[in-house]
Amino acid sequence: MPTLNHKPQAVLFDLDGTLIDSAPDLGAAADKMRTDRGLPSLPLECYRPLAGMGGRGMLRIALCMESSHSDFLTMREEFFRNYEAAMTERTCAFDGVPELLAQLGQGGVRWGVVTNKSARFTDPLVATMPLFKHCAVAISGDTTAHAKPHPEPVLEAARRIHVAPERCWYVGDDKRDIDAGRAAGMFTVAATWGYLGDHPWQTWEADAVAHSPAQLMAMLSQP
Repeated sequence: MPTLNHKPQAVLFDLDGTLIDSAPDLGAAADKMRTDRGLPSLPLECYRPLAGMGGRGMLRIALCMESSHSDFLTMREEFFRNYEAAMTERTCAFDGVPELLAQLGQGGVRWGVVTNKSARFTDPLVATMPLFKHCAVAISGDTTAHAKPHPEPVLEAARRIHVAPERCWYVGDDKRDIDAGRAAGMFTVAATWGYLGDHPWQTWEADAVAHSPAQLMAMLSQP
């Protein structure tokens, strides 16, 4: 297992809640389902904590609907269509992320994205947002046979950029990110500026914790 002093050849990131704040667009897509049904709108603060869960989390907040509900798949597809129609209207990089990615590029460190988001949404985001101009690889939740917390998506990213897993860092804002990175033999960093999911980050057993992109920059700058 690499240590903090082990300089990475590549840094892989989760997407939503780590590089970009997509909660406003995800929440708006779910909230439209409420208002379309005559229900009162909910504030973004209700949606933000579960934004990393995608449609499952958004439907839980908007309509109190769990994935076991008989109409879940139909309603999730409605949510997906709403999101697909306006998924870059409010989404932006977290403060400090552009500088972090620029620092990696200047240092010759390749970087990429490994997300559980479907390629249906990942590919347009990466193609549209200037933030991803120098992204070396983008692995979606349906790129491989498994999604995180399985290690296969992060291992596939490492294969595609020809970097050994032990020479990679994986950074994410959910326990499943840390589980995937650890299982792949990568150095893992918990990004606590993100959505954080259902499990306290203190229990994730990440190799390191960064409370801001600037703190992660400082970690990467250590001699």
